[in-house]
Amino acid sequence: METLETIRKRCSLKSSISPQEIGAEVIHAVLDAARYAASSRNHQPWRFVVVQGQSAVQALVDAAVSGTNAVIREAPVVIAVCARPQDDSISNGREYYLFDTGMAVANLLLAATDFGLVTHPMAGFDEEALKRHLNIPEDVRVIMITPLAYPAAGSYDEAARERLNQRTRKAFEEVVFFNRWGETQPASEAIQA
Repeated sequence: METLETIRKRCSLKSSISPQEIGAEVIHAVLDAARYAASSRNHQPWRFVVVQGQSAVQALVDAAVSGTNAVIREAPVVIAVCARPQDDSISNGREYYLFDTGMAVANLLLAATDFGLVTHPMAGFDEEALKRHLNIPEDVRVIMITPLAYPAAGSYDEAARERLNQRTRKAFEEVVFFNRWGETQPASEAIQA
């Protein structure tokens, strides 16, 4: 799959989770892609806790996940994405550890999509309960969790079709400016897309 195609196909699909096991080499490849993310001053603040196996995933959900996110109990793998604030790079008062970890998450999600795996980044969990359950040190933040699973039925493309058809994005002109804020057209001498 080409990179741009993978970016356009990626969507959150927690309602389409199969308990089918995922091979260790695939899990490793997805996490390795996350590990190769860029980071400010190469501090690499991210850490990943891989929870796998039905009983371990169910115990995690029972300990720290509630509401509609509890559907991830069917997943063969849940990844807790953590960050170490002490690995931060601060520039002009801007903390980068969360941004850096977000770039690692983007790589993780895109690699999973490339393998045809379902993900769904979630912030709906009890961080303190999750940290206790997974023995995560007090000075480490849990940024998000995501299931990692094959689609419940069919291929990733079939599972994602309806969600992608419903997806909306802000207009290009609403989020991209040229040379200064509010300028939605490139200068006439600039190369036009």
